[in-house]
Amino acid sequence: MSKKIGIEALSRRAFLASAAAVGASTVAAPAFAQSAIDSIINAPERGDWDDQFDAKAASRTATAVVSNTPILGPQSVPSVQQAIAQYQQIASAGGWPQVNPGQQRLQIGVTDQSVQALRQRLFITGDLPREAGMSSSFDSYVDGAVKRFQARHGLPADGVIGEFTLKAMNVPADVRLQQLTTNLVRLQTFPEELGRRHVMVNIPAAYVEGIEDGSVVTRHAAIVGRISRQTHLVNSKIYEVILNPYWTAPRSIVEKDIVPLMRKDPTYLTKNNIRLIDGKGEEVAPETIDWNAEKAPNLTFRQDPGKINAMASTKINFYNKNGEYMHDTPQQGLFNKLMRFESSGCVRVQNVRDLTTWLLRDTPPWSRQQMEQVITTRVSTPIKLAEEVPVYFVYISAWAMPDGVVQFRDDIYQMDGNAELALDTTSGMEQPVQ
Repeated sequence: MSKKIGIEALSRRAFLASAAAVGASTVAAPAFAQSAIDSIINAPERGDWDDQFDAKAASRTATAVVSNTPILGPQSVPSVQQAIAQYQQIASAGGWPQVNPGQQRLQIGVTDQSVQALRQRLFITGDLPREAGMSSSFDSYVDGAVKRFQARHGLPADGVIGEFTLKAMNVPADVRLQQLTTNLVRLQTFPEELGRRHVMVNIPAAYVEGIEDGSVVTRHAAIVGRISRQTHLVNSKIYEVILNPYWTAPRSIVEKDIVPLMRKDPTYLTKNNIRLIDGKGEEVAPETIDWNAEKAPNLTFRQDPGKINAMASTKINFYNKNGEYMHDTPQQGLFNKLMRFESSGCVRVQNVRDLTTWLLRDTPPWSRQQMEQVITTRVSTPIKLAEEVPVYFVYISAWAMPDGVVQFRDDIYQMDGNAELALDTTSGMEQPVQ
């Protein structure tokens, strides 16, 4: 692991030199010559949308971009190099057209002139097959292609051109090329050997991978730090799982969140099973505190184990100086959000018990059944791993797989050096373009 995992700013000259070197050293990607694009644009129209049914559409939708190849691994760098060669050819051929649906909601069944630009856009990146031809109709070919595009960009694969899908689609090809090159530099800082079993948290993608013997064996949606309280990059080891953990509120949360809530509702601590503990380990009654004082009380704010505990059933500890950890959450609905940047730095993990079952596999007697039994007792139970598992918190906003699928994510922390990559998809649900 490199001593420094971070962002290395690329000058225009360095970027062009890197791109040229990569293009010369990789396997040639399919040519996207202007003549090939013209042949599609000028092809005879194929009729109305309901006359065109793509029997293989399902193979190009969301499931087709899922891979058990990890983002970090021996194939990461050559796969991104191949993607860079492909995007160099796309950029040098003029890139792709901007899609501008105006007031039209683009989805299956619609016939609109803007669908022609949409088809061309999807054809150039390989999301739409050549045999779909050119038409103003949003047929099942286009529906499958849009879903595939959405899945590659971490968006809900619903086949509808909504606000964030349109933003992602209209990022210029040369900007995507720059994003790939920036992330290639990041990937090159990692050694090929990361540990036979290890965990990877990709912050921009907001998900967690458990990797064993070079293959992803468990993958989880995650909630990571918001822009104002960012999750830190980490190269560490997981050493402990705590079932039914106590939650001790960090000082920042006490000052920014809990004290203001107590001013509004003096019963907030009691409702949430949060106790005040002084330096002697004794409990202090909330009503004895002046919550309107200039400074927050110098006390420990500790929440009892239970269903409303901020970490719910599970806490996963790893060595780090920032006091961050992975954990369960009672707010499972947050995993359904479009973009999951909600935490104060720690990482909430969906289906965390699947992850802990895998982590504790070699730590008897902690089977899934044994853990479930302990969780029902609500007794805090720390478990040391028999063998510590490496964990990497990384910032990879663009990557590729050996099968040629290229993935992009919103540059949530604005670390990629281009404002066009911070698409502001950080909250809410995708809205239709109107």
